[in-house]
Amino acid sequence: MSTRHLVDPELLPLLDFVPQLELNYESLPAMREMKFEVPGDEPPGDPPRLLEIPGPAGAPAVPIRLFVPGGETRLRPGIIQVHGGGYVLGTAEISDAENRVMARDQDAVIVSVDYRLAPETPFPGPVEDCYAALRWLAANAAELGVDPTRIVVIGASAGGGLAAATALVARDRGGPALAGQFLIYPMLDYRTGGEEDRSRNPHVGEFIWTREFNRFGWDAMRGTEPIDPARIHHFSPALAEDLSGLPPSYIATGALDLFLEEDVDYAMRLAHAGIATELHVYPGAIHAFDMMGGSEVARCFAADLASALRRCFRGQASSSTSQ
Repeated sequence: MSTRHLVDPELLPLLDFVPQLELNYESLPAMREMKFEVPGDEPPGDPPRLLEIPGPAGAPAVPIRLFVPGGETRLRPGIIQVHGGGYVLGTAEISDAENRVMARDQDAVIVSVDYRLAPETPFPGPVEDCYAALRWLAANAAELGVDPTRIVVIGASAGGGLAAATALVARDRGGPALAGQFLIYPMLDYRTGGEEDRSRNPHVGEFIWTREFNRFGWDAMRGTEPIDPARIHHFSPALAEDLSGLPPSYIATGALDLFLEEDVDYAMRLAHAGIATELHVYPGAIHAFDMMGGSEVARCFAADLASALRRCFRGQASSSTSQ
C-alpha cells in the first residue's frame, strides 16, 4: 500500500528530487558524494568561520563552522547545531544556508558540529564530539559574546538524536546547562524499523528515510563493541528511563515520518517528567519535508521553530536579568 496520496501535494516534488536508493555498506561511499540540496538563492547572513576545537579525550580535534552575526556587540544566545544524515551521511556544511539565516534572525552565535560519522566512528564518538562542542562554547562564551545562560542544542533527524543525547550527557555529567533542546524529526529509538519496533504504523516511513535505511544507520552507529548499559540512553535516547532534569524541549515531526511515534512518545514522556515541552506534528509531512521551503507546511514549521527559539531566548534573558 502506497501512502503517496497522504503526502501534502506541495511536497510531492521532493519525492522525485530525492531518489529512493539502497543504503548499505557498499553504496555508502557513493551516497556520501551525492548532493541532495534543493537549489535556491544565496542565503542572507555571513558565511561561517572554519575552526577546529579540542575533541574528546584521546580523540581528534572536532571541526566546527562558527556563525557570528554582524552588528552591535552584545551578549547573544548560543546554539549548538547538529546536522542530519542517519549517523552515516552528511557534513556540517549542508546546514550552512539555514545557519546563516538562523544566526541573523535569532541574533545568535551558532556552532555547527562536523562530528565523526559511523561506521568509521561508532558510538560514543559522534555523541562525544557534540558534547565537546557544547563544552567549548560554554568555556569560550565570554570571548564569543555568548550569554552562557542562553545556550541551546538543535538538530534534525540523526542530528536531533545527537542533540537529545548531548542534552542527556550534559545532565548526567553535570556539564554546561542548556536553556533548551530543539529536536526536529529526531532519530531517537534504535528499535524503529526492526524486530523490536513497538509501532507497526503502515502509514509512516515510505519516503526519504525508510525502515531499511533506519536499520542500517543504527547498525553502523552501534558498531561492534558492546555498549555499557549505563550509557544505552546516550546511544538511543528513547531508552532513557529518567527524563527529569532535561531542559525545556521542542519537538517537531511529520505525520508520515518514520519517527512519528517515537518522537511523540518522547515528547509525552518529557511532559510527564515535568519538562516544559512543545510538540508539533505536521499533516501530510514526510521526513525532511522542510527541504521544500516554499511549501506552506515548511513555512509553518519555520515560523513555529523561530518563534519557539525567540521565546526560549527571551525567557532565559528575563530570568538572568531578574537574578
